[in-house]
Amino acid sequence: MVVDNTTFRNDVGRPPAPTLEQVAERAGVSRSTASRAINGGLRVSPEAQASVEAAVADLGYTPNRAARSLVTKRTDSIALVVPEPDERILSDPFFAGTLNGLSTALADSELQLVLVIARPGDSARTIRYLRNGHVDGAIVVSHHRDDELDRALQQSRLPNVFVGRPLSDEGDTQYVDTDNVAGGRIATQHLIDLGRRRIGTIAGPLDMSAGIDRLAGWREAVRGAGLPENAVVHGDFTIASGAASARRLLEAHPDLDALFVASDLMAAGALGVLAELGRDVPGDIAVVGYDNLGVSMSTNPPLTTVIQPVVAMARAAGVRLLEQLQGSVIGGEPLSSHRSS
Repeated sequence: MVVDNTTFRNDVGRPPAPTLEQVAERAGVSRSTASRAINGGLRVSPEAQASVEAAVADLGYTPNRAARSLVTKRTDSIALVVPEPDERILSDPFFAGTLNGLSTALADSELQLVLVIARPGDSARTIRYLRNGHVDGAIVVSHHRDDELDRALQQSRLPNVFVGRPLSDEGDTQYVDTDNVAGGRIATQHLIDLGRRRIGTIAGPLDMSAGIDRLAGWREAVRGAGLPENAVVHGDFTIASGAASARRLLEAHPDLDALFVASDLMAAGALGVLAELGRDVPGDIAVVGYDNLGVSMSTNPPLTTVIQPVVAMARAAGVRLLEQLQGSVIGGEPLSSHRSS
């Protein structure tokens, strides 16, 4: 004999959940007025709004979110879209800072944040998801040229903001960014001011605006000082690529006395290689990184770095998306090419 020890909940005798009709009756308004009051207050007088809110509180009414979505055409969720491999998202402090900033921006709203990982080569599925009404808006970070997310979102009606300048920016894409060219130039000029004259760089990927712009800043500085511009390798903003790039760069240019690295994670990888090769930092070779997301304080020696305010950038992007969703941007002055400094 099989004995089933499953316990079943008995709802017999429990009062039914209050309905919208009961809220309307308690508030002394029509059902449609009660519905509008609960779903945003459109065309509802202040007196009726107050009566409905009091009835909701008295009855303990909870709106049916599925039914509400049919009325409002809203999902009450936004997507944080990250076109990177899973392991990168879990290991890179950039994404933790992004989540921190977005959470702050959304703290006083009813919006739920949904993480959407757009794995390399699989952007079509992400684009379909965003276009099919699953979310009310999107924040895109770590965008690459081949992802085509910028073009797809430009052609859609989905509110969106990019953290970092999209490469296909046509003047109507809203984004928040810092001046990466100036950051690369400042980092390199610091090395020049230290008296270094053989300055190489581990640049970021050329399919991302940050990689392109920080390299441009390095070139401006070394060119302005009359120094050679040939010591360049590219990584992908990871520790492993920083280590591999440092090996290639030092094999080709063993006389380098300074190194500008386009991210702190890559700089951490480079420092490990320099230690293996017996190159003293900063005595033999000075190193400057980029980001200041905590990695710089854990390296040996501690890393000089350029501050990138990731938390503030993500927070600003979240605020701008909320403005779009609330209708204060749509139809008004475009906010394209906005940079947070």
